[in-house]
Order: sequence, then structure tokens, then C-alpha cells
Amino acid sequence: MERQVDPTNPRNFPQPPFDTPRQEPPGHDRDMRPRPDYGEDTYRGSGRLQEKKTLITGGDSGIGRAVAIAFAREGADVAIAYLSEDDDAEETRRLVEAAGRQCLVIRTDLSKPENCRDLVGKVVDGFGRIDVLVNNAAHQASFNSIEEISDAEWDLTLATNISAMFHITKAAVPHMPPTAAIINTASINSDMPKPQLLAYATTKGAIQNFTAGLAQLLAGRGIRANSVAPGPGQPAELAPVYVMLAADEASYVSGATIAVTGGEPIL
Repeated sequence: MERQVDPTNPRNFPQPPFDTPRQEPPGHDRDMRPRPDYGEDTYRGSGRLQEKKTLITGGDSGIGRAVAIAFAREGADVAIAYLSEDDDAEETRRLVEAAGRQCLVIRTDLSKPENCRDLVGKVVDGFGRIDVLVNNAAHQASFNSIEEISDAEWDLTLATNISAMFHITKAAVPHMPPTAAIINTASINSDMPKPQLLAYATTKGAIQNFTAGLAQLLAGRGIRANSVAPGPGQPAELAPVYVMLAADEASYVSGATIAVTGGEPIL
């Protein structure tokens, strides 16, 4: 029997209401419902990132894995950093290598500045340079009142989501050639913060501001910096935007925030 295609949902993405089992962070891909679509069955590359050397933090699952797959299929070698989800990271490695590209897999806690610097050092040792840096790793937790947010939780969120971005970028820039690109993952929460995500949303607003200033600071070196602001959606829907921002054709795009929100505007 021929499969019926909903014209409003041609790729059969899961539709609400969703089953939402809770996991303790960081969580594992295999336990997510609905299962994420990473584009492994649909993304077709065209050589737009041929021979580029790339680093993606949070590359074991979610947006990071979808971007890793897309970058590899566009011809890039990929290094991923992840916190502790070894099985997820190995699956990303498998998918990158299946595209015929090298994959460095580095387990590390990016909330510590020295680990950020060590990460960049390992990628440079392996690849020789960094053409594209994707700062994507993030910590998120929900709370219904400010009293519930411990000092440790606040500090961890800022350290992982924004301070790590600074430390990694600072370490990477000396190893990035002109035409290199930095892509930071912001959020729809950058402009429309959910109160239950106070710490997380605060960092996402900071990321958008950091990116705008960084683009100006690095313009003289020929290095571009942009951010992507995802809303609810599948990782596969975001990966093409990261490819566009990483590609040399986007040489005049810097300091921008690209909203991928399904039409919901951000300020």
C-alpha cells in the first residue's frame, strides 16, 4: 500500500502531543521520545565544505549530531566534544566516518576553562587548524521558582553555556584562517525567555550579544561569527542553516542571528 503523505508534514516528523519521558541530564539519545530526526536518511551533500576542519561541541546528539552529519556529507572532517554519553558519541563517529570523513571524538567537561583549552589543542593536533567552530554544547534545567535554583546550578549553566564559548573561541581563533567561521547556538529563548528556564535563557541572550560583538572584533581577521536561534523542531531542520553559515559563499554574513523557529518571530 502506498504511504499517505500529509502535505503539511511531508517528512512525517512527529506531531504533538508528544510522549515526554523525563531523563536526568545529560540524558541519552536512545531514550528520547519522539526519536530525533538527524537527517541521516535524507541529507545529501554537495561538497560545500570540502576539506574543511570543523569542531562541534555537544556533537554527540541533538543539533550537534545533525550538524556533524551534514558537515561530513559536505566534505568536512569533524571533531566532536561531548560530556559523558559515550554510546551517542560513537554513533555520531560512525555516521561521520560512513560519509568518508575523519572524526575526532573528545570526552570532556566544558564547564572548566582548562578543558576548553585542552579541547582546542587536541583538535589542532589532529587536524592542524580549525576552519569552522560550532559552539553548541549547553546545560538546561527547569525550575518553577527562583528559590529552587541553587548557586551551583546557576554557576554550572553559565559556565557551560557562555563561559565555555568564550574560552573555546579564545583558544581557537589563533588556529583559524581568514574565511573561517564561528557559529554559536542561541535559542528562541534569547528574546522570549521562558520563566522556568531562567538560567538557560539568560545564557542564550548572552550568546546572541556575544556573537554580535565577536563578529565586529574578528572582522579584521576575516573570521565570521553568527548565531542560530532554534525553536521547537527537529535537528535535521537546523543543520542546513549551519552549513550555509559555514560555507565560503556566506563570506559577507557576520554578526547575524538566524531564527529557525517554524515561522514564530523573534525580536
